[in-house]
Amino acid sequence: MIESIKNWDEKAFLWLNSYHSDGLDPIVFQLTQTITWIPLYLLLLYLIYRKDPKNTAWVIGGVMLTILLADQVSTGLMKPYFERLRPCHDPQWEGLLHNYGRCGGLYGFVSSHAANTFGMATFLTLILRKNQKGIYWLFLYAVIVSYTRIYLGVHYPLDVIFGALVGVLSAYLSWAVVVILKRKIIKKVLE
Repeated sequence: MIESIKNWDEKAFLWLNSYHSDGLDPIVFQLTQTITWIPLYLLLLYLIYRKDPKNTAWVIGGVMLTILLADQVSTGLMKPYFERLRPCHDPQWEGLLHNYGRCGGLYGFVSSHAANTFGMATFLTLILRKNQKGIYWLFLYAVIVSYTRIYLGVHYPLDVIFGALVGVLSAYLSWAVVVILKRKIIKKVLE
């Protein structure tokens, strides 16, 4: 069973990775860079502050906790535990995969990009869904960033899917922590 899942994952990777163009490569590479998304982060910060200035610190703290959890689980726990080579480091794909730019660390299960972007999208959706009706578009951002990892040859599809799951779970945990801490602090202030 595990072998057939691995075979499916590898075939899906080769198929998805084969759809590329030289003109699109630098654009997709840039989409995977954090600096590209700074205008989005600044817009989100503005929207968070504009809608609820008193809770801006809570929201920012929750996003930071989400990314910390997602990143540590993906890079500090899962990658060293599973030791699954990134496709671009696996000799069996030499000459078969399209890799543009750098390959990254040796291991790729799970994708930290997917974990971090889906974590942020989930946390902000949980917090802002009542005030910002269009906040669900953040999942499109997460999908785009996550897909770039397959396009660039650095992650298999299951690396991305499980990375997204790690991010979503980290966001729910962070959301619960923020809600509980906020209630306890408010309760203490009111006493």
